[in-house]
Amino acid sequence: MRAVVAAAFDGGGDGGGDGGGDGGGDGADMIPVEVGLLDRLREDVGWIPGFSLVAEQDGEVVGHVVATRGAAGDRPALGVGPVAVRPDRQGRGVGTALLHALLGAAESRDEELVVLLGEPGFYGRFGFVPAAEHGVDAPDPAWGPSFQARAFTPDAPRGPFRYAAPFAGL
Repeated sequence: MRAVVAAAFDGGGDGGGDGGGDGGGDGADMIPVEVGLLDRLREDVGWIPGFSLVAEQDGEVVGHVVATRGAAGDRPALGVGPVAVRPDRQGRGVGTALLHALLGAAESRDEELVVLLGEPGFYGRFGFVPAAEHGVDAPDPAWGPSFQARAFTPDAPRGPFRYAAPFAGL
C-alpha cells in the first residue's frame, strides 16, 4: 500500500501529488508527504480500520482510500484522505470504486457527515457539495469550495471541521 500511495503522489504524471516529501536528499529519494501522513494516521486514535480500503486488480494493490475520525463542531465526522491510485491505473474507475465503497461503508455505519478536500468537478458526482452549504467550516478558509461535504442525515454535524491530529503537521 505504501508503494501505491508513493507512486500516486510522486509528482509524476497525473498522480495528484506535489512531489514534496520528507525523504530529504536531492529529491530523487523524497518520500511523498502522503506516505508519512498515512503512517501517522495508522497510529492515531482517529484511525478506523473499516475505513481503510484497498483496490486490487490481478492480485496487486492498485488503489487505496482512507477516512479517519474528525469532528465538525463538537460532533464526530469523517475526513477522507489520502486517496491514491497507482498512476498506470488512473482513469479506469479505481478511484470511483474506492469512493463508492467508502461512502457505502460510512452510511452503513451510521456516519452523518464525510468531508474531503478535492476537485469539485470530480467529487460532486458522489454527492459532495461545498462544505459551507452544510454549515461546515474548512480548517483553512482559503480552501473555499474545494473543501466539500456529503451529509447522510438532515441534521448532520455543523461547525468548524477538525481533521485527525496527524493532518495538523502538514
